[in-house]
Amino acid sequence: MKTSLRTVRLDLAEPLRISRSTTTAREAVWLTLAHEGERGHGEAVTSVYYGLDAPGLGRLLDVEAQWLARFADPESALEAFRTGARKDTPPAVAAAVESALLDLVGKRAGVPVHRLLGSHEAQPSAATARTIGITAPARAGAVAARLVREGFSVLKLKVGVPDPAEDLARVRAVRAAAPHARLLLDPNGAWSVPEAERLLAFGAELGVEAVEQPLAPGDPEALARFAERSPLPVIADEDAIDVDDARRLAGRVQGVNVKLAKCGGVGAASRIADLLDGSGTDLMLGCLTASTLSLAPAVHLVHRARWVDLDGHLLLAHDPWTGIGGTDGTVRVSRTPGLGVRERGPREGRP
Repeated sequence: MKTSLRTVRLDLAEPLRISRSTTTAREAVWLTLAHEGERGHGEAVTSVYYGLDAPGLGRLLDVEAQWLARFADPESALEAFRTGARKDTPPAVAAAVESALLDLVGKRAGVPVHRLLGSHEAQPSAATARTIGITAPARAGAVAARLVREGFSVLKLKVGVPDPAEDLARVRAVRAAAPHARLLLDPNGAWSVPEAERLLAFGAELGVEAVEQPLAPGDPEALARFAERSPLPVIADEDAIDVDDARRLAGRVQGVNVKLAKCGGVGAASRIADLLDGSGTDLMLGCLTASTLSLAPAVHLVHRARWVDLDGHLLLAHDPWTGIGGTDGTVRVSRTPGLGVRERGPREGRP
């Protein structure tokens, strides 16, 4: 197999503010595998929180490219990957490698990736949450109303500012603007226990469906204890990185947010989904702000999730890839082999 790497900049349509930071752009490194006339692709994106910058991702992916070049075909490389040959590879890099392999193997077999993963779904699809960053309450309400008009039925509201009254005003404004939408809150671990108890009680009165990571990460036991008495279902995110974390929290929180870039790819995500089945803890599929290429593998798993939050590509000023939809509130797998995505031409805009 031949491999190549390319680094690109992904600018957001507007800054995304969350409780701990504001993002205006990310860099992405694309891995392309070529074999016998077919190509497979994967993407890893930078993240300050996970300590990933573009040069570091490039070096790590170059190591993986050298490993992949040893194999005669992508099928044998995928089998080696699945049996743990690269178990020490950082999760975001492993996810990109697995994506490229699955894309290429699926194209060579003439089947979409979800078939390779054992799914019998004809064409997995799901309503995706659409994120509204921290902004003035009136503007948050206006954005919510627009998103509902566009077809979004699930809205995720970022909260966690120093003044809890401002968070509450933002939730009220969004609920008033979108009275029938499913509403999720995400303070990214910014609340103390008393703040979480107070604000989630108000959230329950306003019909909020669930909250992600209300408490600071680093103490999953505290999160589990809080979930026992929380007025809203609690979805672990920053405290649920990998399979071991999910195992510790299964049956103790109401949900676990699985992101391919933090757990290591769709294989690891599938193992977490298997582990959670029947435990009383539901699966959420989340993402980083990234292109369609990053999100596509997760879309092939949406039939396994209670909550789907795969809107990172919709936050970009220009998504350089296409193939999973989402602008109407629904992400869906295409019927074409592999991931079902393609790189846009230089003159193509967003659909």
